[in-house]
Amino acid sequence: NVTVLNQSVLLKGVNDCVETLKTLSEKLFHAGILPYYLFTLDPVQGAAHFNVDDKQAIQLFGELQTLLPGYLLPKLAREIPERPSKTLLHP
Repeated sequence: NVTVLNQSVLLKGVNDCVETLKTLSEKLFHAGILPYYLFTLDPVQGAAHFNVDDKQAIQLFGELQTLLPGYLLPKLAREIPERPSKTLLHP
């Protein structure tokens, strides 16, 4: 057996809606994939229009916590260059 973990990126206008994120987690699980990380967008050239600010990301995550059991809740995180691990944006 193999465990598959999903790492998604939060994108404005694509999946920045709590219902979309909830559905994604549920469909991933039904496909045998565990929602593992939900990342904020890395600051890359040409993608600023997809950025979801931290305040909104944390708000969406808080809403998602009320709708999903823990095993379906991805960790909200950011990758910071030069850091050895991902930085969580929630307690």
